[in-house]
Amino acid sequence: MPRVPAGGLGRGAAGVFKLVAARPAATTVVAAAAGERRTAGPAAAVDGAQLANGSAVAGISKLVTSTVGKSTNILWHDCPIGQNERQKLLNQKGCVVWITGLSGSGKSTLACALSRELHSRGHLTYVLDGDNLRHGLNRDLSFKAEDRAENIRRVGEVAKLFADAGLICIASLISPYRSERGACRNLLPSSSFIEVFLNAPLEVCESRDPKGLYKLARAGKIKVQNWGLPFT
Repeated sequence: MPRVPAGGLGRGAAGVFKLVAARPAATTVVAAAAGERRTAGPAAAVDGAQLANGSAVAGISKLVTSTVGKSTNILWHDCPIGQNERQKLLNQKGCVVWITGLSGSGKSTLACALSRELHSRGHLTYVLDGDNLRHGLNRDLSFKAEDRAENIRRVGEVAKLFADAGLICIASLISPYRSERGACRNLLPSSSFIEVFLNAPLEVCESRDPKGLYKLARAGKIKVQNWGLPFT
């Protein structure tokens, strides 16, 4: 395509423009071989690669991508503002309070009460309620065993992000299996995951039955998760 001076294109004509910032920002990349950070300005040497803004990036041809689950060719990008900076801004430590127990044990009630109390003391919190999340993020999941496990996994990942953001994340889910809760716990430093088990007797939970689940279960219409089985 021939070069045309600025203003030389007529209305409706097509052209390719190259935009160069007056003060290009430094670009940080992760060099694959050594795992080191390299900062390159617009005049740096390049391994045959160049950014759209004209900035050269050393080692860009050696970047390592990963395969995680079904996702391929992905690269983790670090930002200069991390958890420590966010925690200093909020003047609190990000963590996850994971409340587990039978349906009707009071998980949601406790989660909201804790959030309200912490809020009154000047702390930023967010409640991840199992039923609330099934209205959006987890609306595609059923109550089959594999979908219940995926439900817990997703909530764990979201809770980790909230904690990384510096918030006090309060998650309330039945989550009866130690292995699933343990997987969520392992996403964070041990001191940042606080597990709370509401040890309410089955008879008490059934007498409350806020959603009518136990009544439906008695009628054989549904199965209540972990009914009559101990939490592991």
